[in-house]
Amino acid sequence: MKLRFITIAILFISIPFLSLTKKENLDHSGFYKKPIITGADQVEKYLPYLKGKRVGMVVNQTSIIGNKSSVDSLLKLGIHIQTIFGPEHGFRGNASNGAVVGDETDPETGIPIVSLYGKKRKPAKDDLANIDIMIFDIQDVGCRFYTNINTLCDVMESCAEFGKELLILDRPDPNGFVDGPVLDMKFKSGIGKFPVPVTHGMTIGEFAQMINGEGWIPGKLKCNIKIIPVKNYAHYMDYTLPVHPSPNLNTQQSVLLYPSLCLFEGTIISQGRGTHIPFTVLGSPALKGIYPFSFTPVSLPGMSETPLHQDELCYGLDLRTYNLTALRKSGKINIKWMMDLYKNYPQKEKFFDRSQSKQMGSIDGLAGTNLFREQIIAGKSEEEIRKSWEPGLSEYKKMRVKYLLYP
Repeated sequence: MKLRFITIAILFISIPFLSLTKKENLDHSGFYKKPIITGADQVEKYLPYLKGKRVGMVVNQTSIIGNKSSVDSLLKLGIHIQTIFGPEHGFRGNASNGAVVGDETDPETGIPIVSLYGKKRKPAKDDLANIDIMIFDIQDVGCRFYTNINTLCDVMESCAEFGKELLILDRPDPNGFVDGPVLDMKFKSGIGKFPVPVTHGMTIGEFAQMINGEGWIPGKLKCNIKIIPVKNYAHYMDYTLPVHPSPNLNTQQSVLLYPSLCLFEGTIISQGRGTHIPFTVLGSPALKGIYPFSFTPVSLPGMSETPLHQDELCYGLDLRTYNLTALRKSGKINIKWMMDLYKNYPQKEKFFDRSQSKQMGSIDGLAGTNLFREQIIAGKSEEEIRKSWEPGLSEYKKMRVKYLLYP
């Protein structure tokens, strides 16, 4: 009777996720395809494995089974969740970009939350003392400078060091392609820890295999990982995220423009932080008279408290209706926006000046090289810039093949 109840519960949780429109159910060739099912939604594959174990979960607001939090869902299915570990933006996803997140107790479940974006970046020995197995279930967006892969490596390091298994519930990579300069490790930072391109073209599960295989855990440690792969998925497939991955990636448009627009964090150009349309617009007050479109960043608690050009009218590009299908099919980040805005910016010596905003990352750290900045300033062509990414980009693509779980 108990097994029957669990089966019914699994079906009830999964049903909302499986309903797709006819358009969503077509692949790139126009043929009907099976619905994409995340690792988390395949509860039947890992629920028996968790029974009787004390579980730790690295999760945020994107960690769902069906349309409910995976923490809440697994608790109802009788899984003993000992501790929640929260990454950047916190467990419920309501902390601003880069904001320090403290330890707390989840008011909805009473489970203690250990922040991995506050005083510590990885679980300590004491945090794992009463845990038998860790779960990593976070939706990534496939970019080197998005911090989820940093958290993944830190968690893998702790699990390897203290003998804990890591169960990864895999999710699709919405961008899915490989492009950009490979990070020169001289520019290693919190926005770039691994020698991979801007878009690495891997799911969290695949990236975990690469971390192990390439020896990126300090001391060449290996983490014992078990992956529940995404079902019916290939990297070329379009995948619309059911939950916003962070406060400033609040639309599918922003998620797919993010690899190209986040590079502007190292410039004087606003990417729309401080508006309700972040990462879909670009602009600066100095571009008045050059571009007709305008927007005004303001302080938005939970999104951007002190955005660049706060309370100033910015002029630039409106990319809210930009053709995302063409962008994904090209398999390339758009660097022409950077080239054009630099060319049109009247005070070029200020374009890459980091001192103008505390929130900016270095353009060299974001691009993974100082050459990109120098090429933009020198007015190099797109062809010349892309040529300089070789042979590193091609070598990465060959290396990546070893760790792929999906076509």
